[in-house]
Amino acid sequence: MSKGNINVSVENIFPLIKKFLYSDHEIFLRELISNGTDATTKLKHLISIGEAKTELGDAKIEISIDKDAKTLTVKDQGLGMTADEVEKYINQIAFSGAEEFLEKYKDDKNETGVIGHFGLGFYSAFMVADKVEIFTKSFKDEPAAHWTCDGSPEYTLVEHDKSDRGTEIVLHIAEDSTEFLEEGKIRGLLTKYNRFNQVPIKFGTKKINDPDFTPQTTKDEDGKEVTEPHKQIEVDDIINNTEPAWTKKPADLEDEDYKNFYRELYPMQFEESLFHIHLNVDYPFNLTGILYFPKLTQNLDMQKDKIQLYQNQVFVTDNVEGIVPDFLQMLKGVIDSPDIPLNVSRSYLQADGAVKKISGYITKKVADKLSSLFKNNREDFEQKWNDIKVIIEYGMLSEEKFFDKAKKFALYPTVDDKFFTFDELIEKTKDTQTDKDGNHIVLYAAHKDAQHSYIEDAKAKGYEVLLLDSPIVPHLMQKLEMESGDAKVQFKRVDADHIDNLIKKDDTVISKLSDEEKEKLKPVIEEAVNNSSYTVQLEAMDSSASPFIITVPEFMRRMKEMNATGGGGMMGMGNLPEMYNLVVNTNHELVSEILSADQDKQKQLVTQAFDLAKLSQNLLHGEELTNFIKRSYELIK
Repeated sequence: MSKGNINVSVENIFPLIKKFLYSDHEIFLRELISNGTDATTKLKHLISIGEAKTELGDAKIEISIDKDAKTLTVKDQGLGMTADEVEKYINQIAFSGAEEFLEKYKDDKNETGVIGHFGLGFYSAFMVADKVEIFTKSFKDEPAAHWTCDGSPEYTLVEHDKSDRGTEIVLHIAEDSTEFLEEGKIRGLLTKYNRFNQVPIKFGTKKINDPDFTPQTTKDEDGKEVTEPHKQIEVDDIINNTEPAWTKKPADLEDEDYKNFYRELYPMQFEESLFHIHLNVDYPFNLTGILYFPKLTQNLDMQKDKIQLYQNQVFVTDNVEGIVPDFLQMLKGVIDSPDIPLNVSRSYLQADGAVKKISGYITKKVADKLSSLFKNNREDFEQKWNDIKVIIEYGMLSEEKFFDKAKKFALYPTVDDKFFTFDELIEKTKDTQTDKDGNHIVLYAAHKDAQHSYIEDAKAKGYEVLLLDSPIVPHLMQKLEMESGDAKVQFKRVDADHIDNLIKKDDTVISKLSDEEKEKLKPVIEEAVNNSSYTVQLEAMDSSASPFIITVPEFMRRMKEMNATGGGGMMGMGNLPEMYNLVVNTNHELVSEILSADQDKQKQLVTQAFDLAKLSQNLLHGEELTNFIKRSYELIK
C-alpha cells in the first residue's frame, strides 16, 4: 500500500473544480465515458498491430447506479492501468492539467461556460462526488490497482484482486448531487452526449422477445385456438448507435439512410429535409458530418433543432458559431472534427486557423452541392427555391466567395412563376427595360395581390416583374446593383412610381394642362389632401392611367426596409414617418373636371380619388375607410 499527496500549487483545487464547473457539472459523465472510449479504442489498435496479446472481445462501457450505496460507476474493458501508470496519468498528468486550466481561467467569469470541453477529463468527477475510487487492471501481466481520493490532495494506491481487464471508476455521489443517482437523469445525459459513441454503452438491461422461440398454437377445451405468450429474454440495454451515418462513406449510403438518420437526430421533426450534404475530408484537417437543408419559412429566427458539434462521436455543443458560417446555421445536422480546439474560449475559436479553414470548406461544399442540384435537375431546384432562398440570399450577402458561386444558381422568380438566374434575367430584359439614360431597370414586386394594379401596368408594357419577398432582399438588391458594373442595373419596385417614370423612354407625353393650370390645381389638391406624409406631384401620363397614384420613393422605402432587418447605413431610418408621393395624372379627364369644378365639388372629387388611391395601396383604414364607404354609397344613390 502507498499513500501520497498530489502535487498541488493551486490552493483548495477541489472546491475550485466544483465551483467553476457547477454551471456545466453534468459533463463529468461525458468526460469519464470519453476516457473509457479512448482506453477501448487504443487497446483495439494495439491488438491490431500485435502489441497487445489479448482479445478485445465484446468490449463495452457499462454505467450503473447503486442508490443504496449512493454510487455511480463507469466501467470499461479497455487498456487498464498498472499502479505506475495510475501514479503517472492520474496523480501527475491529469491533475496538473486540471490545475493549469483552473489557474488560467479562475478569475475570468466569462470562461466558465467552456471549461469542461475535454479540458479536465478524470477530475471532473469531483464536481459531483466527494470520494472517487479507481479499480483498474492493465492488459499487461501486472497486478490490478485500487486508487482512492476523498477530494483532498491526499490519495491511497494499493494492489487489488480485480481480475478482468479494464478500469472501473466509482463515484460516491455528494449530498448536493443526488440527482445523478436517478436513472432518468443519467439516461438523459447518455442520450445527450453519447448516443453516437464509438464504443457500445450499456445502461441496465431490457426484455425483448426471444428470437429463437416460436410460440406454439394449441386448442383449448372449447376448441378455440390459443397461442402461448412469446418468451422474453433479458439483454443489455445499449443506448448508443456506434456507427452513425456520418461515419460511413457516402458511397455506402442510400437516400433512405440519410432520411432515417435525420429522423434519428430529430425525432420530433415531422417534416423531411429537402436535401443533404455529406462532409468527408481528411486533409488538411479531419472533418466529417452531414448537413440537411430544412424547409424554412421567411422567419430568420434560428431553429430549435440546431447543428450538433461532435468530437470523435461525442457531443460537445449545438453552438457552432465560428465553425459554421452564420448563414448556414439555419441548417440542421452533425459536424464531427477532432481538429477543433474545444477547451478554449469562443473568441479564440473564431481566430483559430484550423477553424477558419473548416468554415471555408463547409461553405465551398454547400455551394458545390447547390450548384450540382441546379445543373442536374433545375426543375426540382426551382420547386425548392422558396424553401431555401433565405439561406442562399443571406450567404450571398455575408460571404463573398459564396456570392461568386451563387450568382450562377441563385434564382429570381417572376410574378408569373418563371425563374431566371441573374444573367438570364439581364439578357431577357436588356432590350425592353433599358431607359433613355442607359440604365437597366429590373422591376419587382413584394406582394402580388397588394401591388396587383402596378404589376398589370408593367406587364401591359411587356416588362418582366420579379417577385422578391424575402426580408433581406433590399440588402441583396443593393449588392447586385453595386456588382453590376457596366450593366448599370437598378432595381425598382413597381409601386415606386408610375410605370412610365420607372422606365423612362425617349418619347415624352404632352400635358393637356398648361403650366398656369397646373399652378392653380396643385394647391387645391394639397388643401383637400391635408396630409404632410404626401407630396403632390403633377405629371403628364397616358390618359388611360389612373388619375391619382400613390407611390413610395424607391430609395426611401429600401433604406427603411434595410434598416429594419439590420444595416442600410442610415441609423434611425426605420423610425422616420412614412413618406409617399401622390402622383396626379394631368391628362386624365377627372383631373380636368376637378380643375373646372366649384370649391365644394373640387374637395369632394379630390377626397374620393385620393381615398381610392389609398385603397389600392392598402392604406385606407379605420375611420377613413368607414367614411369612404358611406360617401361611396351616397354617390351611387
